[in-house]
Amino acid sequence: MDISSLRLKTMDADTNISSGEPKVKRGIEQKVFVNRSLTLENIRCYGFDMDYTLAMYKSPDYESMGFEMIRDRMVSIGYPHELLRYTYDPSFPTRGLVIDTMFGNLLKVDSNGNILVCSHGFRFLKEEDIHNYYPNKFIQRDDTDRFYILNTLFNLSETYLYACLVDFFTRCNRYTNVLKGYHHGDLFMSYRSMFQDVRDAMDFIHDTGILKEKTIKNLDKYIFKDPNITVLLTRIKEVAKVFLATNSDYNYTEAVMKYLLENGTKPGSQKKSWRSFFDLVVVDTKKPLFFAEGTVLRQVDTNTGKLRIGTYTGDLQHGTVYSGGSSDIICDLLGVKGKDILYIGDHIFGDILKSKKRQGWKTFLVVPELTKELQVWEENKSLFEELKRLDVFLAEIYKHLDSGSRECPDISAIQTRMKVLTHRMDVSYGQMGSLLRSGSRQTLFASQLMRYADLYSSTYINLLHYPFNYLFMAPPVLMSHESQNTADFASAELTVNHTLVMNRN
Repeated sequence: MDISSLRLKTMDADTNISSGEPKVKRGIEQKVFVNRSLTLENIRCYGFDMDYTLAMYKSPDYESMGFEMIRDRMVSIGYPHELLRYTYDPSFPTRGLVIDTMFGNLLKVDSNGNILVCSHGFRFLKEEDIHNYYPNKFIQRDDTDRFYILNTLFNLSETYLYACLVDFFTRCNRYTNVLKGYHHGDLFMSYRSMFQDVRDAMDFIHDTGILKEKTIKNLDKYIFKDPNITVLLTRIKEVAKVFLATNSDYNYTEAVMKYLLENGTKPGSQKKSWRSFFDLVVVDTKKPLFFAEGTVLRQVDTNTGKLRIGTYTGDLQHGTVYSGGSSDIICDLLGVKGKDILYIGDHIFGDILKSKKRQGWKTFLVVPELTKELQVWEENKSLFEELKRLDVFLAEIYKHLDSGSRECPDISAIQTRMKVLTHRMDVSYGQMGSLLRSGSRQTLFASQLMRYADLYSSTYINLLHYPFNYLFMAPPVLMSHESQNTADFASAELTVNHTLVMNRN
């Protein structure tokens, strides 16, 4: 039987299976995307992060508030008052950028450390300028003392502030620019010390609780409340266990979860405690440490928010809130194994990478930026198609040349056109370009997403559009030598990469 006949039979079978049942039509914004096949029927437990997952912060209001707080903190410790003129611009930063603390540059790189985009403050460097800093247009990503990866949505405000600092000191004539920082009289301010000050300011607004206090005072302004949250959690709890594991403290978790899960109760209906939507609630988890040795598991006094003394060693008590612990303790308390768990979070490192590598949990990455990525992709995919055609054309030029060939084809015009197309694609997403690619090349963030997230979507709410026995099927991925058309070797690579980022179930 040939493939086409098999395909027709499969389609007939699908028609028979679905007859009599309404067909669900999912819009692109409602889809969950697949990197590795996963059957929801095998999932016995769903775990959720809170910040930027269950609690989706409104952008750019929330990032703007964080930016202003760390900006004001920097001025209060001695940085110039002129910094107060800067306001947050959401079109500049994106997740997944790398700060070079030696030279003060913001870098967008691919999975191997090859530089795709480089800016110094708000000035984007041309290729020859990039080569002055990085002769091979390459960085050693594992040099974590020098390079800091900005993986989280919380990092957006500090990413922008760091760019503001570099921009200010570069333009201010009171300071002399040198390779690794700025001189002012006998004072030397290195890019590394500036970075550390920004990090300390960020830690300050989190550790002192001032960011959370301001958020709680105006939850409507900073947190998006989806009425379908309670619907989804109720449906999940009918078929599986549900837990919440957040790095936030109890008092903040209580305020946010009450806002999301209790304030929308219909008049006349019985009010449910937000904790009743979960089989287990754990705060102060200290992820990613939570996925390794963890910390001491303690009970939380929900009346005072204080921790009870001693390590909790008993069985799971419903309605009890715990602090600390580890992923192993979660499995023991809920009576599940790692492969039974689908964990949903927004942090590629703290939530997804560590839970996948260390525990073997199934993973679902929340990528809020995907809404805009999909919109821009649909509007500009003709640019990507032209890039592919140029790539095929390049392949054809070299197709019949071998080691005995002496001619050197002139491809400069094609390369120039490809750079123009890549730039046009990038700027349509924002100043730093797409979260997932630069032209036909994937970013570090995209490669991590593909490697560690089994599923991903713009919001976990999109699970509402799938039955709980759904089979998410990932498309097969061919290696270059397995591609049928070996002549189009470079184009085949681009096509496969495009499928990986944009595959739709």
